[in-house]
Amino acid sequence: MNADTPSTTMTPIFPGSVDAAGQRATLGVMGGGQLGRMFVHAAQRLGYFTAVLEPDAQSPAGLVSHHHIQTSYDDPAGLAQLAHLCQAITTEFENVPAQALQTLAETRPVAPSAAVVGIAQNRIEEKAHFAACAELSGVTCAPYAVIETPDQLQAVQNDRPDLLPGILKTARLGYDGKGQIRVKTVAELATAWTELGGVACVLEKMLPLTAECSVLVARGWDGQVVSFAPQRNVHVDGILAVTHAYEGNMPPALADKARDAAVAIAHHLGYVGVLCVEFFVVEDGSEHGGLVVNEMAPRPHNSGHYTLDACDASQFDLQVHAMAGLPLPQPRQHSPAIMLNLLGDVWFDAAGQPQEPAWGSVLSLPGTHLHLYGKTEARAGRKMGHLTITGPDVASVKDVAHRAAGLLNLPGLDAI
Repeated sequence: MNADTPSTTMTPIFPGSVDAAGQRATLGVMGGGQLGRMFVHAAQRLGYFTAVLEPDAQSPAGLVSHHHIQTSYDDPAGLAQLAHLCQAITTEFENVPAQALQTLAETRPVAPSAAVVGIAQNRIEEKAHFAACAELSGVTCAPYAVIETPDQLQAVQNDRPDLLPGILKTARLGYDGKGQIRVKTVAELATAWTELGGVACVLEKMLPLTAECSVLVARGWDGQVVSFAPQRNVHVDGILAVTHAYEGNMPPALADKARDAAVAIAHHLGYVGVLCVEFFVVEDGSEHGGLVVNEMAPRPHNSGHYTLDACDASQFDLQVHAMAGLPLPQPRQHSPAIMLNLLGDVWFDAAGQPQEPAWGSVLSLPGTHLHLYGKTEARAGRKMGHLTITGPDVASVKDVAHRAAGLLNLPGLDAI
């Protein structure tokens, strides 16, 4: 069953329009982080007013929005205020309470829906959906088992030794490598489950990976879908470090398979909005077709930030179009690109002392596009911004990216 029931009667919310009560067209977002900030910028550029619901007074999105409702995500008064201000509402991250989105959906269009966000919040439900649409998408997830009780743990230990070595992941609230422990033996599995608090988990079999990639799709209320070409991603310590976005970043047949699978998953969910589907590229192409679906993000994604500078429509432009019921243009990439993630580590030297990054040298390089997210405190591992490099050809982009990464002491140099 589809998680959403798409409406073909969504009345478009045109930018700059004013309703009968004199209220300007306003789009709302739950969450005030950098994804919300970039959504707000995209909406404002088109002429929409914006409203952000976010408890942090200094949030990146709240600081640049027309309205900032500073309250918790499940505050009834705050949700009522957001619904009053806005004609449509989205979310910038998947850990907003699904029930809050359901409450908003009682009076306003919400994209993506509470049902889909709820699936993405729970790896057990997410994997069940991937498995359910495997025939449609042509791609399934890695072999796995659910562990929610001591009996299930014992059953896995007794009956599923094929899942080891594996990765034990919490069903909820795991991201950027958090809530995950690699295990090789039955004893390590039991210890890891205890370390994670005995909460609901999935144990995934470790597969021989050769690469990771992601696909961004946008789907409208009427079922129209457009997509970007797959990005090849490099992670360091579970956090995205480098994204390669150019023709030839992966074999064409595999890229087509990934894009088709992401579109199929969006259709299966009845999705509305921008969706990112992440895949593993595996060595055993005979068994897995070369691809295994890893997870999905019901929102724009870190790996798609290059679209701001390398495409004629960014992932955030498409997010605005989808939620407002506007037509979805097929985005075109005009330049090869490499995106470098900028974590808080860049603001500290090898001895851990604060330093100013070498922006002067970096920004003197051709084709560099710096995006800082307005966060006032740099911390190790915290996403502070990104640097996209574009150019006339892949070789020049790789050269500049390598030089910029060296100037900033970024990880993943060998992956550029």
